[in-house]
Amino acid sequence: MRKWGIVISVFYAMIVLGLLIPAAFSMGGTAAPFSQEFHEDLHDFYSMWQAWIPIVAVLAGQATLLFLSVDTSFRKLKPRAHIAVSVALSSMLVAMLAVAVFYCVDAAVRGDNFGEGYHLDTAAGMFELWGALWVLWGIVFYLYFRNSSQVTERVVSWLLKGSVLELLIAVPCHVIVRRRHDCSAPVVTSFGIATGIAVMLLCFGPSVLFLFKKRLDAYSAHKSA
Repeated sequence: MRKWGIVISVFYAMIVLGLLIPAAFSMGGTAAPFSQEFHEDLHDFYSMWQAWIPIVAVLAGQATLLFLSVDTSFRKLKPRAHIAVSVALSSMLVAMLAVAVFYCVDAAVRGDNFGEGYHLDTAAGMFELWGALWVLWGIVFYLYFRNSSQVTERVVSWLLKGSVLELLIAVPCHVIVRRRHDCSAPVVTSFGIATGIAVMLLCFGPSVLFLFKKRLDAYSAHKSA
């Protein structure tokens, strides 16, 4: 079971790094796909340490939720440990979706002037907003999950619903800025779409293990009957 968890985590990382991020650059329209300029822009992006913060966040979140579901399937852990880890991960990822929604809507409304006037037109401002929302959602999720016996399952459900909602906002915003022929706003909305898809795909790994666990439980109950 744990080996399959590693395989799923590696496959997810390959999708994020090798497919979603290049697709976001392609949708952003900064350069023709697979051109020399496109590869240079992609290389420059991967060379920035700030870019790896959200990447590592989604990869670590997927792996942690995945192995939490493995642990809840095969050994009993203290509920408080599950709540603390699950709340921290869920609030971090939902805050990331919220930041993506904010920037997509702001880009659709203000075009290339997104983030200006709010101290949010810099990487530092974006991470400050993410951190503030992380704390806020952490409080909300703790109050919501503290009496729950199925924390990880509910976290996955919340993340899936949140990613769908984020995509319903990000995609129309991307259409608006593309039709308006903005310069840098399409890059923002395209990465908003990539963020929503990344979180949505993140949910499928733990969901598969939950379904497998239910099948094992049903099989064990049938044998003991």
